[in-house]
Amino acid sequence: MNILILANYDVGLYKFRKELIQELLKRGDKVTISLPYGDCIPALVTMGCEFIDTNVDRRGINPFIDFKLILSYFKIIHRTKPNLVITYTIKPNIYGGFVSRIKAIPYVVNITGLGTTFQKDGLLKELIKHLYKIACKNVKMMFFENEENRQIFIDNNIIKPENTFHLKGAGVNLEEYAYCEYPQDNEIHFLFIGRVMKEKGIDELFAAAKILKRNYSSVVFDIVGLPEANYDKIIHELEEQEVIKYHGYQADVRPFIKKSHCLVLPSYHEGMANVLLEAASMGRPLITSNISGCREAVYSSKNGYLVNKADFVSLYQAMEDFINKPNCDKRELGIMSRKYMEEVFDKNKVVRQTIKCLFGEEQET
Repeated sequence: MNILILANYDVGLYKFRKELIQELLKRGDKVTISLPYGDCIPALVTMGCEFIDTNVDRRGINPFIDFKLILSYFKIIHRTKPNLVITYTIKPNIYGGFVSRIKAIPYVVNITGLGTTFQKDGLLKELIKHLYKIACKNVKMMFFENEENRQIFIDNNIIKPENTFHLKGAGVNLEEYAYCEYPQDNEIHFLFIGRVMKEKGIDELFAAAKILKRNYSSVVFDIVGLPEANYDKIIHELEEQEVIKYHGYQADVRPFIKKSHCLVLPSYHEGMANVLLEAASMGRPLITSNISGCREAVYSSKNGYLVNKADFVSLYQAMEDFINKPNCDKRELGIMSRKYMEEVFDKNKVVRQTIKCLFGEEQET
């Protein structure tokens, strides 16, 4: 089968979908990927993918640029003649879905999160909903990473329930994110990994860190990720005050997870927060928001804490409670994290489910 994958970011496609792509290639399928060039493209090509460099403006809303993307998708589909199109993220989902529908080619859409658009009522939200309805009218299958997102699309008559499937996120590679023994040092490292921005709950985390650092000198706050422009000054000030240790963007976060005692992600919205799965797979407790896309990673409070969204007090209390736990109890939370990942979020299981939905067949184990 000739499969075309439309995406907007090489890191996300390689990091979270390479196992699925490997299985498609193993089946004997020809896989062509269309997205902007990035550092991970050579690895995807080495795996066996054919690459088409495609300009996708990930954040802008420019009708002219978006129209050029639609034309590009028409040309790419005409050139590659796929039997199936698989799309990821909003612009490939909408524009790739629209072109696939016009060309009468079976297509599958992946909703990896709703983003800020669906968080606020307004014209832009209504426009996106309308575009999704047009693009996804004849979709073969729409995959969701959490049940709340799936229900939103159903309630808004964007998709019929029978054309949806709820995956356990992208899953986590249990070998790549192998269990690490819990740290025994005297310091307690809280780790944040993600875009340093308001919607990741970074304001609440910084506020809690300031107070906790005053009250508990042995606590360390490690921040990993690129900042939004308006946070550069704040990060610099907090570093000078020795409240946080900022490490910038890291291609490999595993050394930071290994050193950490707890992963903290007080996000406002997620599709499925992969960083929670990665940290849990390596045996680390979690503190995260009680929202869809985050709460699924915490099993009945046995491997961490759920806190109220945008609630500094709730976050502070959970972090302080964790600090005061005996180290053996912290370690047990981490062990439960790993067990839960093995039982529910194993990447191999997610890939098998995906293959079955796509082709009506079981993947060989």
